[in-house]
Amino acid sequence: MASRILHRLRHALTGESDRDGLPGCSSEAEEFPESSELEDDTEGLSTRLSGTLSFTSNDEEEEEEEEEEEVEEDAGEATQEWPLDPNRLGGVAENGEHGPPSTERPGSNMLTRQLQELWRKSRSSFAPQRLLFEVTSANVVSERNSKYVLYTIYLIRTGQFDKAPATIARRYSDFERLNRHLRRQFGSDMAGISFPRKRLRRNFAAETIAKRSRAFEQFLAHLHSLPEIRRSATYLEFFFLGDLREAQRATCSGLYREALAAWTNAHQLQDKLGVCHSGHFLVTLAGLAVCQQELEQFAEAHASCERALQLLEGQDRHPLVAPFLQTYIHLSWVLGRDKRQAEARLQGLQDAGGGGLQPPTLKELLIKQPLP
Repeated sequence: MASRILHRLRHALTGESDRDGLPGCSSEAEEFPESSELEDDTEGLSTRLSGTLSFTSNDEEEEEEEEEEEVEEDAGEATQEWPLDPNRLGGVAENGEHGPPSTERPGSNMLTRQLQELWRKSRSSFAPQRLLFEVTSANVVSERNSKYVLYTIYLIRTGQFDKAPATIARRYSDFERLNRHLRRQFGSDMAGISFPRKRLRRNFAAETIAKRSRAFEQFLAHLHSLPEIRRSATYLEFFFLGDLREAQRATCSGLYREALAAWTNAHQLQDKLGVCHSGHFLVTLAGLAVCQQELEQFAEAHASCERALQLLEGQDRHPLVAPFLQTYIHLSWVLGRDKRQAEARLQGLQDAGGGGLQPPTLKELLIKQPLP
């Protein structure tokens, strides 16, 4: 198509040169010494675009162009013989395109507003969220006296874009222990749930690992579909209790960056599992606040304390309220934010307690907090 345009351009320019009587315009090769390069470039450009943007071949494009030209000629003849009635077609827009009939504009505007309203509602309403378990990798780990397969599993919330999936890494014995404990507690509910059997041979074969990966995904999805099981401590602690223990150990050792990663993953796991009102979640927020403050991430630590105090609203006797308030007040002072309401709440707690001993700091309480 580009070569045909260049061909027409050459003829047009040649005709103008002949009319003006310009010398040296008899040979096309002398007139346009760069024409072959232009043709090569346009053909190369067409080839590149045809692989990405074009869904038709060059021959099909030429045929479509000829058909369009014929349609345009027919339309031109039609406009000469039968003039269009602007009143019947709704007039012509400024760009030459026919607009909607003037008598139908109020209705069309109303329809447009209704569609926009429907689009906003559809964007604000999300599909029902569901938790997806996906084994992303399985690695054979060899230690001194043992060899096992470590399965890495992503917890992804469907129904909307999940930009922060949580991860766990578990081996077959961890899954087997969870299955055994749940069958003791929920015998009737677990009757219809299958679990991959233990093998004496070929445990590290690729086929066995692949089958077990798929079986573990289905096993966890089936467990999560049962309300009583997914709310049980045995099921929930299978996911985040290990991270909490690791995070607490690292915090006590002063490894705040390592501890923050473990606290963050535990926070994401509990958020995915929908247990954001438990005691474990408050301990997680305390760990986040302490590590973020030690790493001078003051805004993030302030947000963690604020979230915890919102959850502890109306629970002034909870042992974590005063430590959270103290940390929140200090961080508000560092960030230059309003702290009067928190100070009044803390003063009320101290007056109710008779002004006794100073409550422990959030870090002291976190280190002493026993985990099961």
